Amino acid sequence: MKTAFIGLGVMGYPMAGHLKAAGHEVSVFNRSPDKARRWAVEHGGAAFETIEDAVAGCELVVLCVGNDDDVRGVVARALPALSKGAVIVDHTTTSATVAREMAALAAQSGCFFIDAPVSGGQAGAVNGQLTIMAGGDAAAFARIEPVINAYAKAIRRMGEVGTGQLTKMCNQIAIAGLVQGVAEALHFAKRAGLPTDDVLAAISKGAAQSWQMENRWATMAQGKFDFGFAVDWMRKDLGIALEEAGRNGAKLESTAMIDQFYAEVQAMGGHRWDTSSLVARLEK
Repeated sequence: MKTAFIGLGVMGYPMAGHLKAAGHEVSVFNRSPDKARRWAVEHGGAAFETIEDAVAGCELVVLCVGNDDDVRGVVARALPALSKGAVIVDHTTTSATVAREMAALAAQSGCFFIDAPVSGGQAGAVNGQLTIMAGGDAAAFARIEPVINAYAKAIRRMGEVGTGQLTKMCNQIAIAGLVQGVAEALHFAKRAGLPTDDVLAAISKGAAQSWQMENRWATMAQGKFDFGFAVDWMRKDLGIALEEAGRNGAKLESTAMIDQFYAEVQAMGGHRWDTSSLVARLEK
């Protein structure tokens, strides 16, 4: 499928590479043109210096940008250059509100918009093992699912547009609680004088088991946070979830508290630290 990929950050760069490796015709655009040109040399696709040129003639446009306003800006520039029936798939984590806005805008041009945030982090993008939760028109989703499967281990359509983003909010709410739980368990183990490796071995095979425990316990114990999903991005995501909860009446008491814990980590200089740095505020 002739595809444009907009946004070549730590996630988008390898995701676009998987599309090209799967045999799709891929053009790319990035706000830093040098990165787009580097991608084109590495993967054999075509780099363009404007969004309009990158998406011209494409059946599929994939977005992986920063926030709601970035998505609005890209879609506004892309739609006039697209033919009717084209599908825009947005992997950015945004509000459900902007997803619905963009779907309505796309419909006016005879196009489709699917919100499809991902989970799995940079490692998942590099290894083509992302989990994708999507919302949008069922027929349009069926057309593009085999394409985005190039970088996914699991894809599920959750319902109409916006439901992908709402599901991603559930994901981030759950992760925040898990990371805080692991941080407190590790902190307690250290204060109790227990060997942390042995504690992990003892509890990670039972009911306390989680991806966060198995993949972050050791680095948390070593105070290593210069990798993974940044605190700044997590606060953005939690803010979206808390704002949505204000509309739908959900009680996110622990999430609100952990969001403030992350604010403390930011105040410690941990804006770009991995989200597992919650343990750092306990041990400061």
